[in-house]
Amino acid sequence: MGEANGAPKERGPSAVGGDQAAVRRGNLARVLGEIRQPGTHSRAAVAARTGLTKATVSSLVTELIERRLVRESGRQQAGNVGRPGRLLELDGGSVAALGLEVNANYLAVRGVDLAERVLVERRVAFDGAATDASEPVGELARLAEDAIAQVRGAGALLAGVGVAVPGLVDVPTGTVRYAPNLLWQDVPIAEWLRRRLDLGADVTVAVDNEANLAAVAEFGSEANTASNLVYLTGETGVGAGLISDGRLLRGSDGFSGEIGHIPVDPSGARCGCGQVGCLETRIGLVAAVRTAAPDLAGTALDPEELAQALLERAEAGEPRALAGLDEIGRWLGVGISIAVNLLNPEKVVLGGYFATVSPYVVPTAMRELRSRAVAGQAAICPITASAFGFTAAARGGTGVIAEEVFRDPWRAPLGAEVSPARSEDTA
Repeated sequence: MGEANGAPKERGPSAVGGDQAAVRRGNLARVLGEIRQPGTHSRAAVAARTGLTKATVSSLVTELIERRLVRESGRQQAGNVGRPGRLLELDGGSVAALGLEVNANYLAVRGVDLAERVLVERRVAFDGAATDASEPVGELARLAEDAIAQVRGAGALLAGVGVAVPGLVDVPTGTVRYAPNLLWQDVPIAEWLRRRLDLGADVTVAVDNEANLAAVAEFGSEANTASNLVYLTGETGVGAGLISDGRLLRGSDGFSGEIGHIPVDPSGARCGCGQVGCLETRIGLVAAVRTAAPDLAGTALDPEELAQALLERAEAGEPRALAGLDEIGRWLGVGISIAVNLLNPEKVVLGGYFATVSPYVVPTAMRELRSRAVAGQAAICPITASAFGFTAAARGGTGVIAEEVFRDPWRAPLGAEVSPARSEDTA
């Protein structure tokens, strides 16, 4: 391909070699991307879909097998003539991604290989706001150390760690600028974890807002068909992950999605952020318990257990629980209507405790949305519950790391030397 402006520049031998390496790397990602799609894949089919020659695809597949990213899985007869071709499927056992989450009430870790086989998964109760940031980060590092040992014991190379935090995150530096429910300010969590875990420069440490990572997980799920969606977390804090035209919408500084801190009730309670009457003070998990099950306020139950308790009481027909969840649904509808009027999404997805109690909050939220949508019926979109619940953010953390490897298969270790490619094989 020529330069964007003017004639192509002269290229010396080293530039040509670099170009060939870049082309091969790109084609490896292209072929791997085809094989990871649902369906039946053979070398011939991959060549037809990518436009690459069969010889090139064969060479690329050989390398992907050497890197344990792809494996052969039987034969397929194409018509009645010729030998059946070997089928290809994603392996991914050579590389692992770790997702970590620090929240106001718990810490979580999830490790998967590139085929999303779960290698380790654990969540522990932890009061993240009771001490300064160094203690929860230290405990998170201890969880990660154990998980990394299990990942390596499974024979996988750690490609990276994706960390979810409920707050404003400076993504390029991995610094949490402000997390009101954790009482954190300017915490360099990526730097602390990299040093504590003794991770090399080849291991990514990516830190992002929990709602953003949960939205990434939802968008990447097989059940999702929407390219424009809003994901609402439902934990102590309330945030939104925004997907627009298939891309995470971050804003100019990466601080978008703070829907929980939009003031909706001027006479309401004071929020952890310092404002009065934020949406979070009406629909956060603390508010939900206070409204629908006040006897559970202040108990040692973790968020998932609290959500389950709310659901069980509603299913049992307890009047206080039903009335409380109906009130939560009304304020949830107010928040959703703000997002719909601003962003016009195809779908709103509820995570955290919202997903657990969705049968008791969605109908009221939908009624509120219909009454508040400025564009009327044309703007009304479905409100659905995420299947991932409280695991969504950690799943998103692993997903971000896995996508890096899919974009660059050379991140996976080479199990055996691949013979030098012929000129045809570098195309």
